[in-house]
Amino acid sequence: MAPSLESLEQELAELIAIPSVSADSAHETDVLAAAEWVRDRISRTGGEAAVVDWHGRPLVVGEVRASREPDRAPTVLCYGHFDVQPPDPLDLWETPPFDLRRRDGWLLARGIVDDKGQLFMLLKATELLAQAGELPLNVRFACDGEEEIGGSSIVDWLAADTRGADVAVIFDSGMQQRDIPEFNVAMRGLCYFHVEARTGRRDLHSGMYGGAALNAMHALMQALSAVLPRDGRLPEPLRAGIVPPTAEEIAAWRELQPGAEAIEEQGARPMDDRAAEEFYLRTWAEPSVDVHGTAGGSPRLIKTVLPIHAEANVSIRLVAAQDPAEIGATFQRLLREAAPAGTELEITQSSATPPALVAPDSPAVQLGLDAFEHVVGRRPLLVRSGGSIPLVAALSERAIPALVTGFGLPDSNIHSPNERLPAEYLPLGVDTAVELFRRLGTLPRS
Repeated sequence: MAPSLESLEQELAELIAIPSVSADSAHETDVLAAAEWVRDRISRTGGEAAVVDWHGRPLVVGEVRASREPDRAPTVLCYGHFDVQPPDPLDLWETPPFDLRRRDGWLLARGIVDDKGQLFMLLKATELLAQAGELPLNVRFACDGEEEIGGSSIVDWLAADTRGADVAVIFDSGMQQRDIPEFNVAMRGLCYFHVEARTGRRDLHSGMYGGAALNAMHALMQALSAVLPRDGRLPEPLRAGIVPPTAEEIAAWRELQPGAEAIEEQGARPMDDRAAEEFYLRTWAEPSVDVHGTAGGSPRLIKTVLPIHAEANVSIRLVAAQDPAEIGATFQRLLREAAPAGTELEITQSSATPPALVAPDSPAVQLGLDAFEHVVGRRPLLVRSGGSIPLVAALSERAIPALVTGFGLPDSNIHSPNERLPAEYLPLGVDTAVELFRRLGTLPRS
């Protein structure tokens, strides 16, 4: 159903040409121009759309109604972002970053994968179905221009939205192996803490007081030891609420790059003897704690004292369906209980992002898998993410299943010079989105 690659290139090139770099205030008008392009595209399709000023950042909100009986049709919420990373360093680009070019079977341009090209697939699929009078569901769009700088406008908008949707579709991801699509059905959450230990009024002579008086560095390490993993697992109180992966997920993970290779490629070393074989389980389906930095005493001076102050940044990654408030409180309790008597422990929590989980056997996921298999020729693998995406967590809290997928590849150079997408993936992505909307149109309204 998709038009020719040449036709799609020509259309997408208009959006690519707008240097909507959100990290650079000099491009503020360009970010707005990209928002207006997306708005006009939705309007041209026969929908209604507007650019909303959300605390100084443009947010595009729009909808194209189902071709027949829209009040009885299900609703899909599509998210994408129209801002891009800075193109620097420019001298490493083989083609102009904001001039869409085809070379050696690739489409090259900043934003071709992340995320203008993939957002365009959803817009074009909606247009094709609507113009043919075959759009089987209401397609809502909520697109922001600050994803690349960690903005919260889309999450804030979703929290204020009273209408909701039956399913959400996000084309802002990819696949680890060419032609083997993936659905990301879970994201880890995050709680971040700053911990300070104080053990006296002043530093003391280690010869006179060592072994008798508290040492803040020792006290901090003792407290932290209570939340660190043993044999690859956190203490049981910090594992409360985990949802084990399904057999279908585990089978999919066996088709991915072996954990030993994934660790070795990064120049890292396994934590223990089972870390490599449990790589995906530990990074996707188990909570983890990491100490990100410590300070205290004099690590570079020969100074024989007992320091009385030490501090650390530490976080815990949560997995669905763990409660950030519950786990955060348990985390702090374990630290305090483990600190030596006499230690003043001050704990400050700076963030709490909930995890997200979409049931792999949910009707929306199964319809999505069927659609991709029908067009791409391969049923997507069910994967999880070790990172945190606040929007997906916000959708999960609203009980809106999110299909997070896409057509990027490991060598798509996302965020780097020469960002690229396989040329055949542009019409393939449009065709897949068309089939996806058709199948999601059979969902019962929630």
